[in-house]
Amino acid sequence: MGVSHPVFARLFARASVAMDAAGAATHRGRLVTGLYGRVVEVGAGNGRNLPHYPPTVTRVLAVEPEPRLRALARAAAATAPVPVTVTAGVAEALPVADGAADAVVLSLVLCSVPDQAVALREARRVLRPGGELRFYEHVVASTPGLRRAQRLADATLWPLLCAGCHTARDTVGAIRAAGFTVTALDRFRFPASGIPAPASPHVLGTATRA
Repeated sequence: MGVSHPVFARLFARASVAMDAAGAATHRGRLVTGLYGRVVEVGAGNGRNLPHYPPTVTRVLAVEPEPRLRALARAAAATAPVPVTVTAGVAEALPVADGAADAVVLSLVLCSVPDQAVALREARRVLRPGGELRFYEHVVASTPGLRRAQRLADATLWPLLCAGCHTARDTVGAIRAAGFTVTALDRFRFPASGIPAPASPHVLGTATRA
């Protein structure tokens, strides 16, 4: 299974380097700190999270549907500090057995999946009981003005230009509705400076399979 967005993939690969330099690398490190055992990363993109995994992780299965980004993730996997296997797949049908993962990592992916509920059910399926869901996503704004801008962006060009990305999704609510208990949650704006953009509101958090 896969999707092809060659223009977006090229732009995203470049943008992710700039994002990391602006502070996203710190967020990525926080995202995976303390993980151990078997990890499934959903929507691994070009592999920018892979250098941050701690040595307590025994294996990462990085699932990425876009061919160009998947190739870049494989290159990043070669120098990762833990064993990484990069494979094709989509969030709605993970190539993982029930309860096989100690943790599932979702990083800037729930904005673009066609159906958040289905993707999160899959994440819950592959997690062992008590396993952790780690998430780093941009989400719906808390202020009315920015929410209106997000709805306008989502109804016009944003999803077309950004490979199906939507800015106004209540991702934390969807995580709770999928049967997870959110145990840690940090809300912040990224980038922290400048005029807020539709994708500025971010969350970084942990949830457990209830």
